Amino acid sequence: MAADGRKRQRMTAKLKKTVVLVGMMGAGKSAVGKALAASLGVPFIDSDEEIEKAANMTIAEIFARDGEPFFRRKESQVIERLLGNQTGILSTGGGAFLDQANRKMISDRGVSVWLDAELSLLWQRVRHKDSRPLLRSPDPRGTLAAIYEARVPIYAQADLSVKADPAYSIETMAAKVRCALRARPDVLEDEQ
Repeated sequence: MAADGRKRQRMTAKLKKTVVLVGMMGAGKSAVGKALAASLGVPFIDSDEEIEKAANMTIAEIFARDGEPFFRRKESQVIERLLGNQTGILSTGGGAFLDQANRKMISDRGVSVWLDAELSLLWQRVRHKDSRPLLRSPDPRGTLAAIYEARVPIYAQADLSVKADPAYSIETMAAKVRCALRARPDVLEDEQ
């Protein structure tokens, strides 16, 4: 009970559509997605993890064995399946949103949210990881910059955008995404 004798009411929210996090590798899609899902009480799913489970191989192994075009086809199939399941938070690989059919499918069945991180922040986060097949090049920073320049105009087509800041914690970034979702009552409805 509150000091004045009335019960305190806690604000909750109802997620009506799957939120699909898109953006560059290192933008925080998985970490922010997990925090956002926890705050909303909904499931979190990572499309890359689902692909790895289905193939019983890592993304890097799939790239090496079957190539990127094969991986992208499987990625689209997995995203389509995941969007048909229960509502939740879906983190996608950095290249998933590049495909026009994927963008349409995501917007038709859910809502895309671009985690917009600057190149310097992305490089800081991915430079010591060897799990990024696209960065296995003689000049990984240059490769990342080229990918960034090519992809930013496509990510900008997302339904919503949330700017990342190096000072934000994962929880702060998740709260920023939740705030952006409130602008879409067809996606997130506040309840008393």
